[in-house]
Amino acid sequence: MKALKKEADERLLIEAAQKDPARFADLYEINFERVYAYAVRRVGNRAEAEDLTADVFHQALANLKRFEWRGIPFAAWLFRIAANLISDRWQRSGREVADDSGHIESAQVGPVEIEEVERRATLYRLVDTLPDEQRRVVVLRFVQQKSIKEVAQQIRKTEGAVKQLQFRALSSLRARMEGADA
Repeated sequence: MKALKKEADERLLIEAAQKDPARFADLYEINFERVYAYAVRRVGNRAEAEDLTADVFHQALANLKRFEWRGIPFAAWLFRIAANLISDRWQRSGREVADDSGHIESAQVGPVEIEEVERRATLYRLVDTLPDEQRRVVVLRFVQQKSIKEVAQQIRKTEGAVKQLQFRALSSLRARMEGADA
């Protein structure tokens, strides 16, 4: 029942945005983290992922009038745009996208990948809800990939305090993610 309401709400948002492009902001807000998570996972470079995310929403807004509701989540259409943009970028640069095993990655977006992107988007949202010090440690450690020692110096705490903040943050995120999956 909840899924049907979410689908109906999304359809209404799309129809409203098709009539008035100013209403696209709602779709942007709902889907930004998903698209960004997808882009980061694919390109592995934060600045490039930010540019790609902006391009996805620019194209989506430009082509929104042509979007036809078929019961598939709007995010899937955005992922398709992102996949095409990534493919175009790689072709322009003369490179191919390869996964860890060396196989060329297709631009197909399947249900498993959508689920993974949803999990990452949820994780990004949950990191934002952490207490300030915990959030800062998580960002420094896992986004900026700094060592415990570097984080301790930057936030002016002992290495033990940083480890404790990291432990609490990760424990909290793990519990909340398990709650979100239930």
